[in-house]
Amino acid sequence: MAAKAVVRDVGRVMDHPYGYVDKIAKLIPHELDMTLDKALEQEPMLRDRYEKEEDVRALIDTAKVLEGLARSAGKHAAGVVIAPSSLTDFMPLYCEQGSSQFVTQLDMIDVEKIGLVKFDFLGLRNLTIIDKAVKTINRERAQKNEPPIVIEQLPIDDPATFALLKSCRTTALFQLESRGMKDLIQRLKPDNFEEIVALVALFRPGPLQSGMVDDFINRKHKRVAVKYPHPSLEPILKPTYGVILYQEQVMQIAQVLSGYTLGGADLLRRAMGKKKPEEMAKQRDVFVRGAEERGVNPKLAADIFDLIEKFAGYGFNRSHSAAYALIAYQTAWLKAHYPSAFMAAVLSADMDKTDKVVTMIAECRDMKLTILPPDINRCEYHFVPLDNTTILYGLGAIKGLGQAAIDAILQDRNEHGQFKDLFDFCKRIDLRKVNRRVLESLIRAGALDGLGTHRAALMASLNAAVAVADQHSSNLATGQVDIFGMSQTSTDTHVYESVPEWSEDQRLEGEKETLGLYLTGHPIARYADELAKITDATLANLKPTKESTIVVAGLVVAQRTMQTKRGDRMAFVTLDDRTGRLELAVFSDIFTQYRELLVKDSLLVVEGQVSVDEYTGGFKMSAEKLYNIEQARAAFSTRLVISLSAEVAGNGFVEELRGILEPVARGTCPVYLQYQTPAAEAEIALGEQWKISPTSSVMEQLSRLAGEQNVQLIYR
Repeated sequence: MAAKAVVRDVGRVMDHPYGYVDKIAKLIPHELDMTLDKALEQEPMLRDRYEKEEDVRALIDTAKVLEGLARSAGKHAAGVVIAPSSLTDFMPLYCEQGSSQFVTQLDMIDVEKIGLVKFDFLGLRNLTIIDKAVKTINRERAQKNEPPIVIEQLPIDDPATFALLKSCRTTALFQLESRGMKDLIQRLKPDNFEEIVALVALFRPGPLQSGMVDDFINRKHKRVAVKYPHPSLEPILKPTYGVILYQEQVMQIAQVLSGYTLGGADLLRRAMGKKKPEEMAKQRDVFVRGAEERGVNPKLAADIFDLIEKFAGYGFNRSHSAAYALIAYQTAWLKAHYPSAFMAAVLSADMDKTDKVVTMIAECRDMKLTILPPDINRCEYHFVPLDNTTILYGLGAIKGLGQAAIDAILQDRNEHGQFKDLFDFCKRIDLRKVNRRVLESLIRAGALDGLGTHRAALMASLNAAVAVADQHSSNLATGQVDIFGMSQTSTDTHVYESVPEWSEDQRLEGEKETLGLYLTGHPIARYADELAKITDATLANLKPTKESTIVVAGLVVAQRTMQTKRGDRMAFVTLDDRTGRLELAVFSDIFTQYRELLVKDSLLVVEGQVSVDEYTGGFKMSAEKLYNIEQARAAFSTRLVISLSAEVAGNGFVEELRGILEPVARGTCPVYLQYQTPAAEAEIALGEQWKISPTSSVMEQLSRLAGEQNVQLIYR
């Protein structure tokens, strides 16, 4: 029971209101190994409340008694103990009420002391991804009479794979896709498999905070000379540029320098990891004495012991790192050589996680892979590669569809051929499995677009199609069939409801609800002409700016906030304008001013400076001003021009115009009337009191009054 948790638990038992306890718990600093005593020393506000409020003092004093105790029985999710006979011959077992899973009542240390061992079995989704991708690739290769690829026999010096890694295009690669890891890859620029092994070992808090990573990178790039503590250690430390990175290196050093046995060297490694002073003093004597017997200066031997003791705390198991590096390399090789098969497998592995699917589809677009929309007559449950540049959407990634419904649809399609129209589809499927909610999800996702009409007509005709299907099922059940085996009330001709097509916004919103993303269009498209006048460049055509600023626009597709070292909040926002994506840094002062605009799926116009992102090799932007579309219109428009003829002007136009402009007058955008008669034309500027705020509502009203083509905002 750590400091924050024990305060919350005790507060709940004492029946204090949640908000009251929450405020106290949040005063405890969020640091490693924090205790209540430390918190009272470090946080003046907590100490003040503790001294002045009796309830707070009682709460914390009670919490101090319980602090550090086990809160509940812990269970290692991957830990398995194997014994030569029944486990109860060796230890007591424990089973939670209502569960059938047994756990040992001894922890891993005590299990080891009685002569058994805990094994950790880790399930890796990436192994499934690799297996699925390889099977897909080998099916295609078999059709071309090409030999299959054997993933375990890949060359580990493939130039295309290392080019992919150095470019930091490591999204979806095992162990290499996090932001911090990409930064490390950018700095290290791995040239061989050993350096991928090192990457996995280096990317941990210890090495990152100790300076080991910087030392490794500087030596790799020859900025610092490689040194070895003793000439005999060069073969051991050469692969890691003289840095003691792996636990196995500690053991080898002890063997070579001091004559340790492998078993003795393993005891030394474990003693260093546990940092027990008395054990370390014994090991130091053994190490120095053994080294001296082999002709090593005792002072140098003691220094080397200090060095390996320092790094042993950060050392990583090389065999573990190498195994992970191999899987990472295999995923990188597949992404470099068979991008569509690999990404289809990646997408299929996380179909139930919409956010993950959205991220990976964005990565596919960055890789110039085409994602075809879902189609009930072509798609499978999983994502399927059609060729090396195209992937067919997986039906299983559509929200609102279950495995049973999709299996029923695919089984009928495989047995009886493609579906002809909505009525044929509803008649053939089992409507107990594919219910109305599933049908509506299929329509909104666009999966039924190939059935002869648009989505609005499909949705409007759904009741009729379901009624026809129900009648068909009823007739079959009662045996009402003609001599040709057809239902007496069946007909091959059904007419869809005649309704207007959905607007683009409605269509895209349906896709967003069911797929988690906009697949067949983009909400920014409706503003494309207007944004071209406001912005200086699309995201695909950005260039770095030095002193000057640039204006861009995009849809907010992702954002994350973080705390600066000063304790302020800032944000990183990802913009998408269909041509590309850009990461936008919104620092604390700008974040405070504009945070209400940073809403996912909103359109953002940004003014700021663009620079090269050393992390990705692309561009990044630092925001200075942010606008929504209406604010951007007001900020960048110079005037609003309404064109009208004498005939229109004399038909109550002026009064209607007054009614539209009056509520938004006293804005910043001047209004001009472009007045035309058969004999002449003139541009009339309305007075200062008629300057307006050109909101979307006003623009729509003016377009209805004068015609969309006759209302134009003029920009800078």
